[in-house]
Amino acid sequence: MSQSASSNRQLLLASRPQGRPTVDNFTLTEAPLPKPAKGQVLLRTVFLSIDPYMRGRMSDAESYAAPVALGDVMVGGTVSRVVSSQADGFESGDWVVGFTGWQDYATASGEGLVKLPSSLAEPSHALGILGMPGFTAYMGLLDIGKPQAGETVVVAAATGPVGATVGQIAKIKGARAVGVAGGPEKCRYAVETLGFDACLDHKAPDFAEQLKAACGDGIDVYFENVGGKVFDAVMPLLNTKARIPLCGMVSMYNSTGLPDGPDRLPLLMGTLLKKRVSVKGFIVFDDYGPEMPEFMQQMSQWLSEGKVHYREQQVEGLEQAPQALFDVLDGKNFGKLVVRVGPDELS
Repeated sequence: MSQSASSNRQLLLASRPQGRPTVDNFTLTEAPLPKPAKGQVLLRTVFLSIDPYMRGRMSDAESYAAPVALGDVMVGGTVSRVVSSQADGFESGDWVVGFTGWQDYATASGEGLVKLPSSLAEPSHALGILGMPGFTAYMGLLDIGKPQAGETVVVAAATGPVGATVGQIAKIKGARAVGVAGGPEKCRYAVETLGFDACLDHKAPDFAEQLKAACGDGIDVYFENVGGKVFDAVMPLLNTKARIPLCGMVSMYNSTGLPDGPDRLPLLMGTLLKKRVSVKGFIVFDDYGPEMPEFMQQMSQWLSEGKVHYREQQVEGLEQAPQALFDVLDGKNFGKLVVRVGPDELS
């Protein structure tokens, strides 16, 4: 069913996943269009962002944000059109960024929205390179990683919206950028289009040996967003006083327990101590919200100058959102994954 002007499709969280999520964890329903109160706007979703953090919000384990309640609309960042407005500063037809979730329509106060400039050619980019993923890469690398010219920066998921941006900023700052991705096609893209110095396929049986060869002078900055076997290969290569910005651990999001094998915590803690490695986790809007205007200005300039490239993958239809999330968690996406929920203009 396509988006209409008379009903509101919603994808609700029906149950909490045990391990990898399935379609049974979601329910697609229809509801009447919500009515905006004074000070609110009625929004029609055009683009929905799909991001790894959503898996965590499906669980009720303690985290930095409250879980989605069973029976509630699944959370997510959105780019929407204003249908009608009772809020100052917003008019019908405006493009806005919000956090209204997996549904066709929502009401929101103006305080929770960011109006997009009419000059923005691709509004969906506000969910990627000019949104949370790009902001995460920018602040994590520059404020925590602090790459210096000639240093080596390693990032996994190197063709995803965060990893691709990390590598390109590292190059702008004069560092070597070594990426890790899943498959030769993604690795070619990282080197030939994004400008990485090297990109390694984590599926290769000799991945750890390839990483060691690509990082002959060790690793100064490891931007951590994956964990698992990638970090296992990175750890022995960390240089003294290396820095690790930590924004995610996507390889662990579907895990229901600790990984098999010996306890490696003493090895990790010993490495951090002996090499005096700095590790800092961050939640970008909680920790760096006031820096957003600086980021937008700088990233927009880099894009206009051709210093940063961006790849977006779109899937059509709200009903495809669950599968899109599964693909992101499995690393099957190529670039930033966005669901086109509805047309730019609804006739």
